[in-house]
Amino acid sequence: MTTLVLYESMFGNTRRIAEAIGDGLAAADVDVRVDLVSAVANAAADLVVIGAPTHAHSLPRASSREEAATWAQDPEKHLALEPDASAPGVREWLDALATPPTGWAAFGTRVDIPRIFAGDASAAIEKRMRRSGAPHPVAPSECFLVDLDNTLVDGELERAREWGRSLARLVPASQP
Repeated sequence: MTTLVLYESMFGNTRRIAEAIGDGLAAADVDVRVDLVSAVANAAADLVVIGAPTHAHSLPRASSREEAATWAQDPEKHLALEPDASAPGVREWLDALATPPTGWAAFGTRVDIPRIFAGDASAAIEKRMRRSGAPHPVAPSECFLVDLDNTLVDGELERAREWGRSLARLVPASQP
């Protein structure tokens, strides 16, 4: 089984979650990448796992990426911007998707407050995938939490690894 984990990350939390999911998928041939521009639009993998941070209840866009860069310049926030944070991200990858993957799952990171107030990038990914004609995901989407200081909540990396392991167990059964 070949697996592609595609993600974008502003301050490193979504990257760390993507890497943990990749660790959980270790039984498969896994490629974890942030460079969405070089990712094949028609992702030819048995499983494509797509993730993004939640910005303004949805997926990051150019304006929210610029806002993240501004936050990183504030020394009181103690944030370090990821090297590819201003590059096109998941929203743009999904918009360019000509043929959706047959096996896919979505994840997101969001602040640890009720979803109704924070939104959920994984739900936005699922909605866009359905609009593209993709089949149902191989598993329900998953949201991983950060606290109000933008630090992953304790236990989220292990939960991401376990989710990756569960995906690895599900995909062979879901493939033709």
